[in-house]
Amino acid sequence: MYTIDILLRGTPMSLSVQKKEEEAAQAAHKQITDALQLGTPKILELTCDRDEGKKITVIISEVIAVQISNKAGATGTGRGPGFFGQLTAQADNG
Repeated sequence: MYTIDILLRGTPMSLSVQKKEEEAAQAAHKQITDALQLGTPKILELTCDRDEGKKITVIISEVIAVQISNKAGATGTGRGPGFFGQLTAQADNG
């Protein structure tokens, strides 16, 4: 399972959706980064493979970062692979 984390301006936690296949995760990541570069579409909707029916809709101008990670990459401390999980893990290690 691959996770796409989206960090929004002024929001301390990221939004995330999961994709079963790496190709689908890469396509979602590219869809977001293309929208960031072009400024279109103004609103982007993403669906989750893990939780059927889960959808998130974001205003592209509010997205400040996007990350893709493999669920197997979760840290040994039980934290997820998201932005803050990685930052906390790095701070703990060093």
